[in-house]
Amino acid sequence: MELKSKAQAGSFESSDVLIMVEPVDKGAGRTIELKSIVMQQFGDDLLRQIHSELDGFNINDVRLIVNDKGALPPTISARLETALKRAAHLQTGTLK
Repeated sequence: MELKSKAQAGSFESSDVLIMVEPVDKGAGRTIELKSIVMQQFGDDLLRQIHSELDGFNINDVRLIVNDKGALPPTISARLETALKRAAHLQTGTLK
């Protein structure tokens, strides 16, 4: 998947996550800025999940800002997929 613009999905509500995606130059790698209210307990799990999702979409070069308010894994997956599809112009939404 080729990211073409900035995009976001989610909210700052309790039990949700706001994910902002920004394309970067090829070869720049992944930059993930993660803030979570459950960072001590689940920070490593969250990062593993995010990397796994990015692998599934074959995305190696991206900047992500993830603000988690205690979202469950399926919510995180859905928000990340939506933000990535919006950034690739495969789905319309915020910051297109």
